Order: sequence, then structure tokens, then C-alpha cells
Amino acid sequence: MKAQSVKNRVQNHRNRLRAAGLKPVQIWVPDPQAPGFAAECRRQSLVIQSDPTNMHDLEMLAEIADWGKE
Repeated sequence: MKAQSVKNRVQNHRNRLRAAGLKPVQIWVPDPQAPGFAAECRRQSLVIQSDPTNMHDLEMLAEIADWGKE
């Protein structure tokens, strides 16, 4: 049996996923290594923390979050 090229294996894998009803999606997220990332996280956290109307949402997220082993 002749070995498939990487390109063919990846294409076959993607075809199987599509046949299973899945769709590829590309998601862009902030880079934690980018300058200013930590400062912006802190700024946004403080904005949310100081708004009492957001506390319900934060509590709900904390309840459903998987914190792993604490």
C-alpha cells in the first residue's frame, strides 16, 4: 500500500469531519504575549468588577466554569 502524502491525509480527515456534519471555523483571539495584554485584562476586569449589574453574569460563569483541580 502506497503511503499518502500529508496533504492527502489532511484532506481525507477534513472530508470525514465534513461528512459527519462538522464545519471548520477559524477563531482569532488576543495574544497573551502581546505588549499590554495583561494591562488590558486587568482594566476590563476592574470595569466588570465595579459594575454590580455584571455580578450575576460573573457568578453564573463561575458556577459553570471547569476550574480543574484547585
